[in-house]
Amino acid sequence: MSVKLFVSDIDGTLLVAGKNISAKNIEAVQKMTAAGIIVTIATGRMYRAALPIAEELGVNVPIITYNGALIKSTDGEIIHCEYLPPKIVVDVVNFFEARGWYLQSYSGDVLHYPEHCNFSEGYEKAQKVSGVAVGWDGLREKTADVCKLLGISPDAEENLKRIAEIKAAFGNKIDVTKSHPLYCEIICPGVSKAAAVKILAQKLKIDRAEVAAIGDSDNDLPMLKVAGTSIAMGNATDEVKAACDFTTGLCEDDGFAEAVRRLVFRE
Repeated sequence: MSVKLFVSDIDGTLLVAGKNISAKNIEAVQKMTAAGIIVTIATGRMYRAALPIAEELGVNVPIITYNGALIKSTDGEIIHCEYLPPKIVVDVVNFFEARGWYLQSYSGDVLHYPEHCNFSEGYEKAQKVSGVAVGWDGLREKTADVCKLLGISPDAEENLKRIAEIKAAFGNKIDVTKSHPLYCEIICPGVSKAAAVKILAQKLKIDRAEVAAIGDSDNDLPMLKVAGTSIAMGNATDEVKAACDFTTGLCEDDGFAEAVRRLVFRE
């Protein structure tokens, strides 16, 4: 396939949770870059947590963060952003607090949560970031530049129930997606990795047919469907695998590097 833009998810695709990017995956990215292919990342992570990944890969390009709500270059230039309206932020905070559900926010690319707990600690460890406990009133006050809100559930079944309840309550005022079985991610309507890929490809003057994308989770689906070539990780959900042109190996087995080797360079 002829690829000019290669877009990759991070967690479960490039990176095993809690670990560094493998040497094989870094080598695969650098080989594409040397061949003139633009390689970027599209992630649900906050910009501050995604930037070290881009730097480790050695790419100096715009990166897609917050599930597409923010496209920002590695040197700090904002290409595109969509923030949740302050009133919606307050309404969602109230909704979660009333039900005793965990919620965290990212005002100004800073992680905030009501209080330090197992959920916040696990997230900080996995993302290699530190947050600030501000209380529920603090979440209601920090409404500026909020790209997304993130709820974390104790188990996958409970998360699906919560997502359904949130959708019923807020309707088309928000979009809800998940990048992890326990995560409930709340973003502006129309925000997605797919929309961000379209914006970035247009800016770079690259046709959709020349875009390849790889991922593993439900929040990757729109991006994978819009790409000219779509690749599912071996550890991807069944829905992701069904939607993709190809399936590669598992994340822990460097399935990303395998996909680049087989599908980009035909080795």
